[in-house]
Parts: sequence; C-alpha cells; structure tokens
Amino acid sequence: MTKPILHFVHANSYPAGTYRLFFEHLKKNYEVQALDMHAHNPAYPVRNGWNALAQELVDELAARYTQPAILVGHSMGGMLSLMAAKARPELVRCVVLLDSPVVAGWRALLLGVAKRTGVDKKFSPAQFSENRRNLWPDAEAAYQHYASKPMFAAWPPEVLRDYIEHGLMPHPQGVTLRFTRETETAVYRSLPHHIGTMVRRGFPTPVGFVGGAASAECRQAGLAATRRLVGRHFMLVAGGHLFPMESPATAAHAVHAMIQSLLHS
Repeated sequence: MTKPILHFVHANSYPAGTYRLFFEHLKKNYEVQALDMHAHNPAYPVRNGWNALAQELVDELAARYTQPAILVGHSMGGMLSLMAAKARPELVRCVVLLDSPVVAGWRALLLGVAKRTGVDKKFSPAQFSENRRNLWPDAEAAYQHYASKPMFAAWPPEVLRDYIEHGLMPHPQGVTLRFTRETETAVYRSLPHHIGTMVRRGFPTPVGFVGGAASAECRQAGLAATRRLVGRHFMLVAGGHLFPMESPATAAHAVHAMIQSLLHS
C-alpha cells in the first residue's frame, strides 16, 4: 500500500539533512520528502513577513505532488506550513507544528513595533546569528566546536554528524556554513507578526502542535493562541526547542500519533 506523503519544512539555519535520523523513524509510516534548504533561492527573497518563503513552499508542494500532503514544520517551518495551508488548503491534508507557537495579541503587536523601530535584534536570536562563527579548517574542527556547546551536546553524536555533513560546504580556508548567517539573521528579523490574526477565525485544514516541554521559545511566545488554534491536538514532549534533534525517535513517535489524531478525528 502506498504510504501517505509527509512533507517536512525545516527550522531556520538547519538544512533538512540534519533531520535524517528523525526522518528514518517517520519513514516506517510515511513517504518523507523535504526541500533541502529554504530561504536561499533568490526567486523567493527573505522579506518582512516571509510571504515569498511561504510562496516557495506552496510552489514546491504544487510541483511535487498530485495529492495533498501532510505538512510537518519545525519552528520557522511550522509558520511557513501554516501560511501555505492557509493560502492553498487543497494542497494540504493537515499541519503539525513542531515547537512553532503562534505569536498573537500583545506579543504580536510588540514584535511589529520592535521590527519597525529596529530593536527586535536585541530580543531575538538575530543578536547571536549575525556574528556566529562560520569558518573552520575542516569538518572535524567544526564538529568539535559544536559538540562543546551545551545546546548541541544534548544531541546524539549521530545527529550532530548529520548537521556537519549537511550544514557545511567547502571554503578556500576550510569549510563554512551552507545556511549563511546573513540569511539566518534576515529570517529572524523578518518574523511574521500576522499569524495570530491569520488563524483567529478558524483554519481550513486540521492543525496540531507538538512542543518541547523545556522550550524557551514557547515560554517567550506563550501558548494560549496555539492552544486556541489546535484545541485538543496539543502535545508536549521532553526536550527543548530542538527536540527533533535531541530525541529523534521520541519526536517521530509523537508526530505520528498527532497525524493519526488529526486525520481520524
């Protein structure tokens, strides 16, 4: 029997290959596909509100598939999945948000003001990404660099190796990031603040949320708007914002359970 199509949309700065182990678990039940790297096609520039990035996803779905796909998006990927499903619901069976909370209400207003005044950088990961180290003599040096950081030390070594393999490319002085720090910063500084309004009056496809119980991003964004959107299709698992990398098997099991709940409710 043909497996359902699951189209995955990655988080900012993590090419899809980083999720290889997570995908391997999902492939037991789904045909897993993904665009390797969003936000790097000049035909879909990174602009305020991510409209072009959402269009990139819509065009990808329309070109790849002859049937609606299950969308699973992590962080940035979740927001893009919501935007694509809203624009073209006939292309989407359901959406699963992975630690991708809806920013709404006063938080959305504050984000809008912060972007207009330029102070947003002080309160977002952009303050770190624009000066992030992006050059190493070789891949092993890059691996050791990341392995020494607490956030990446929480990943199984195999997952970190996948990030090194898929996240780096040759450079005259060694290796550098494929997902450029300039693009990563631009994505953070153009976060959409209209999602809360977009989902307020109902949504054309089923939506579920799986988040990390220790996610700082969820604490910062709040979860009230997300809970209103997804209703009972809400789940927290052990881990932080990057729980699909920290615990690929647990994350895949939770995603599968959420998809089944969405499609059979």
